[in-house]
Amino acid sequence: MSALHLTGAGVGVGDVAAVARDGRKVEIGPDVIGRLEKARKVLDQAAASGQQIYGLNTGLGANLGTAVEGDANAFQRQLLEGRSGAVGEALPVEAVRATMAARAAMLSVGGSGLSPYVFVALVDALNAGVHPVMPSLGSIGAGDLVLMTALARMLTGEGEADYQGRRMPAVKALMMARLAPVSLAPKDGLSLINASAVSAGSGALAVTDALSALAQQQQAGALTMEGFGANRTILDPRVHLARPAAGQQEAAKVLHDLLARDEPQAPATLQDPLSIRCMPSIHGALIDAIGQARHAVEIELNAAADNPLVLGDDGLVLSTGNFHTAALSLAFETLSLAIAQCAAASAARFIQLTGSGRNGLPKYLSPVGGASAGFVPLQKVVASILAAIRHKANPVMLDFLPVSEGVEDHATQTPLAIAKCAGMIDLWRRLIAFELMAAAQAVDLREGLTLAPRTAAIHKAIRALVPGLKEDRPLGIDAEGLYAMLAGGNWQAALSPTDLVQEQA
Repeated sequence: MSALHLTGAGVGVGDVAAVARDGRKVEIGPDVIGRLEKARKVLDQAAASGQQIYGLNTGLGANLGTAVEGDANAFQRQLLEGRSGAVGEALPVEAVRATMAARAAMLSVGGSGLSPYVFVALVDALNAGVHPVMPSLGSIGAGDLVLMTALARMLTGEGEADYQGRRMPAVKALMMARLAPVSLAPKDGLSLINASAVSAGSGALAVTDALSALAQQQQAGALTMEGFGANRTILDPRVHLARPAAGQQEAAKVLHDLLARDEPQAPATLQDPLSIRCMPSIHGALIDAIGQARHAVEIELNAAADNPLVLGDDGLVLSTGNFHTAALSLAFETLSLAIAQCAAASAARFIQLTGSGRNGLPKYLSPVGGASAGFVPLQKVVASILAAIRHKANPVMLDFLPVSEGVEDHATQTPLAIAKCAGMIDLWRRLIAFELMAAAQAVDLREGLTLAPRTAAIHKAIRALVPGLKEDRPLGIDAEGLYAMLAGGNWQAALSPTDLVQEQA
């Protein structure tokens, strides 16, 4: 895997995910250090001229009017110590790596005034696998400042770090990785922490996961159409050209391609339930929402969202509100609602497949009938998962209080919006697993059915892990195994070389 070259532009969600999860190395582009040196020089000249610079020669937040007296370097350590108030369970290592990659990408734009050697130390720690132990609770989305102190302190040798799967003092982790703690120049501490890198990094992972789950949902929907004997005229491109709603044509094309075959299949019905008939509309809205979230995250990854902002080419240091992420939070609130809609449709299709018997399918998808429970008990499990998804879909971005003596009287709750969205994706994959199982069973029970090549590959991948139901057995175990395959990245490999997983732009 080639390294990610930081140039100050062009970093995508997939780049961050590869660094976070696959250990992709990060390299500093040839122009970045020069850009950082130029910005640092502008910052130092502005400070020497007597300009008030937030976080360099002034206090933070409600202490804005308080001048920093004495050692400006020592003040950077003080502001880190005083803002290390995050609590709660530590973020997973992949989320911390995503945060580090996101902050490195942002800093490479050159708007922070960060000392170049501190930037190099951040990239070196990331490549060496030295990760701060970062508590998860403490950001309201007006920048992730309180959470980010764990990263800045680790680079100075303070706090705890995770290295080679072990938690230890940060100074020991740096020493074992043959790295040295850094000393912070004026504003370096604030430059490291006054950013939304936790939000941007976690957002990149959530978008990546949403893309893969959507591809799996399209596959489950296509197999359901096979097992249900659905009317495929809903996928005629002319239908979607007549109402070109967001993402609808793309979603219909994916389903159409998954169901493509040489011989046409006669539908069992004229019109199917809306969870089937309206799949292109439902999935299309989700495609559009994922695109919006991706765009919002990638703006953050490639932006100088610093306060104060150093404009190297103009020789200026200006106060900003660029750390505020209202658009990012709104994008993930929208994505959460779109996921909930898609998950509800998946649950509805499961109920249709496993109910009293439609389109020639036996009751409860049981081949033996009688008192057999078949798939019907799983309807309760599906309903409980959908309830959890709906609960998480409730918006959180308006839940804030004025803090810091009213200086910070607005917030976006972006980390919370992204975290609940990520949790919804995980629950949604469980529903996809249930739909795949039910659809595969329906296919098995539909006499004379010849599957399309791609849906046949999907069915084969399911049956390699989950046998068909012949008599009642603990289906929850099967569902858990299939979910693990979907979530763990092994599903695509199980489908190869059919190239079924299609990334949604």
